[in-house]
Amino acid sequence: MKRLLIPAIVLMLSGCNPEPEGEPVLRTEIGSGVAEETASAPARDSACRKATFEQHSFTHCIADPAKHRITTALGPDGGTPYRSLANLAAGRSADAPLVAFAVNGGMFGDDGKPIGYYVENGDRMKELSRADGPGNFHLKPNGVFYGTGDKWAIRTSEDFYSNVGDRPQFGTQSGPMLVIKGKLHPEIAEDGPSKAIRNAVGIDAKGRAHFVISDKPVSFGALARFYRDELKTPDALFLDGNVSALWDPASDRLDLGAALGPLIVVEMKE
Repeated sequence: MKRLLIPAIVLMLSGCNPEPEGEPVLRTEIGSGVAEETASAPARDSACRKATFEQHSFTHCIADPAKHRITTALGPDGGTPYRSLANLAAGRSADAPLVAFAVNGGMFGDDGKPIGYYVENGDRMKELSRADGPGNFHLKPNGVFYGTGDKWAIRTSEDFYSNVGDRPQFGTQSGPMLVIKGKLHPEIAEDGPSKAIRNAVGIDAKGRAHFVISDKPVSFGALARFYRDELKTPDALFLDGNVSALWDPASDRLDLGAALGPLIVVEMKE
């Protein structure tokens, strides 16, 4: 049985606050504190790979509609938020679909609940936010990552408000947008002073969702250019920073650190 490492420092940073420079959250192996499904799951290829761009190291995970389904998860049966990927893993039933990977996904308040649009299993738990305010979430335009079945998309919040009438099966609002119709967010500096462990999602021309988490602190600009220039995603949405975390069962990776809010779970179809 592998030993679960305990993080030396727990970062208590809410997802909607400005981000100071940060150190990576603990990258660890899964041990006895997580679900039996993880420990006993058959060996399979990871959907995640290492990537280097402009001398920055990233972990790049691809959700393919032909192989995966995407759901959002806040807490068990609408109860108290999980607040961590470890709790999500431990709370999954033995007959639940295998998890390809999972990440934090969307801005949240001190209670772990979303501060913007959030839909889980077709149930809208929070309405779209069009408000102004401080922090990354309100660096307009922000956006929504959403989908139904094998159709996934990212739109700016205003575009979503004006053009999406049917409620999706899942949806989460975050911000800022990193790439908008092939162009970088106009307010993002080329390489600003704010550096953090950051994660994001983008959709490519084939409809695949590209989830990226930096291995070390990076600027918004570097992450945005990775999506535009390397992954070629017309639209990409920042998910969070410093609290960013990944669970990749196939590689025995389970990130620990600050308390999380909404989670995005990519499941295997078979």
